Amino acid sequence: MTANPAEPLSDAELLIGLVVSPSLSAVLGPEVTTSVREILVQRYPGVRWQLKMAEDRLVDPPTETLDLLEAARNRVLEENWDLAVVLTEIPLKTGRRPVLTQLSPVHGVGLVSVPALGAVHVRQKVQETTVHVVGQLLGYDAEDLNAQRDLARRAHQLSTDLDERPDDNVVQFTARVLSSNVRLLLGMIRANQPWAFVARLSRALVVATATGMLTLVASDLWVLAMAYGPVRLVLLAVMAIGAVSATLILGADLWERPRRRAQREQVILFNLATTATVAIGVVVFYLVLFILSWVGALLLIDEQVLAGVAGHPVNALDYAKISWLTASLATVGGALGAGLEDEDVVRAAAYTRSST
Repeated sequence: MTANPAEPLSDAELLIGLVVSPSLSAVLGPEVTTSVREILVQRYPGVRWQLKMAEDRLVDPPTETLDLLEAARNRVLEENWDLAVVLTEIPLKTGRRPVLTQLSPVHGVGLVSVPALGAVHVRQKVQETTVHVVGQLLGYDAEDLNAQRDLARRAHQLSTDLDERPDDNVVQFTARVLSSNVRLLLGMIRANQPWAFVARLSRALVVATATGMLTLVASDLWVLAMAYGPVRLVLLAVMAIGAVSATLILGADLWERPRRRAQREQVILFNLATTATVAIGVVVFYLVLFILSWVGALLLIDEQVLAGVAGHPVNALDYAKISWLTASLATVGGALGAGLEDEDVVRAAAYTRSST
């Protein structure tokens, strides 16, 4: 059960898996977990930090960053860790751009490319970067006055397992997970930056924009749009957004299934955060298409021609309805474009954040 915001939280015990590539063990030393824990205790005092070190490469290079993230996620579920930070010798890249860290807040995993830290004071840099990654995974915002308390609350929710009720069905258990982890879920979604999701899917954007421009010049669309009421236009928008979201989630296999009963809560949180990330991203995508359609309608559709087709004087509302219907149709076109995207591209867009 989630604590009352006015009540003080007892310190949560958060278990972090520190996965170190074997080639880095000698460089970082066996005391790396102790050093990182000391910094975490000092920087985030509202949590009882526990670290467990595992020496594992996870994947053999050459490999994609996404494969490393997903291998780390599997280790989190197998070991029942709350979070994991992977210290790897593998260079991390976003496109062709090298990056220092990559995060997957919904997986609860952060990657640190140790070679990107340079050759001087490596141990100290690794410790500081690891602590920073843990804070980011928990949604820590240094500019927020309540950041420490919010981080402690998310850590408490992440480390607290729901009690098992044999009579719970899937819907009931999911509802309990949602109600008990609202702040944690919101933090995961925020850290995942869903507003930038669809911007990473170039083919979906191109197909949707092309679809919108083509439909704008069709006079039949003008007649339909002006005849439709707001309820029908809203339903069309919801259906379009749902179609794209479902295409992305199912097509890229973003839905995770628990391997053991004990993993159910973590997996449900993951699926809720992933679904919300995709849905919010598609809503932002829809709003962008609506604005583009509005601008396109003003530029491409002559007012007198539109009035002649409509049979009455037109106003701004008519242009808005045409833009609304166009955005819905263009979003469906975006679903086709999303289907053309490589699965790894979609998964990377849904899961990962990086920093230089």
